[in-house]
Amino acid sequence: MKPTLLAIAAAGLWTAAATAQSVTPAQFVAKAGASDKFEIESAKLETSSANSALAQFASKMIADHTQSTQMVKQAAIADKLMPKPPMLDAMQAKDLAALRAAKGSSRDALYIQQQKAAHADALSLMQSYASNGTAHNLKAAAGQIVPVVQMHKDMIDKM
Repeated sequence: MKPTLLAIAAAGLWTAAATAQSVTPAQFVAKAGASDKFEIESAKLETSSANSALAQFASKMIADHTQSTQMVKQAAIADKLMPKPPMLDAMQAKDLAALRAAKGSSRDALYIQQQKAAHADALSLMQSYASNGTAHNLKAAAGQIVPVVQMHKDMIDKM
């Protein structure tokens, strides 16, 4: 018997929901922190881009992701967690190294590519935790961060 498209879609939604529910508050804090750190560190390389729109975007990323890091940290403390300093995951470290090695318009193109992927991941994380998170203050912070990340995603998708 062949699975129907509806059954396949339902299974995919169930898997996404199960994954979101399985993220502990500490895991959420770590993932959000890593995401923000990657955004900030990669943006620092682009603030001097010859592409003024990209340089402005990078400056906005530094400001907005510094703010979201603080929001998540404060929410974690309010939820009785002791957040650790943000750390890049292995893929983010690799992407940042590649960005550092690139120059000029090649760096700009790589930055845009990385930002599209990073913001899609960040948006998914924030939306999932805002819907399914178990720590009240972190869930509220994720909900406040969602529209900001969506705005960033919309901005980078146009570049």
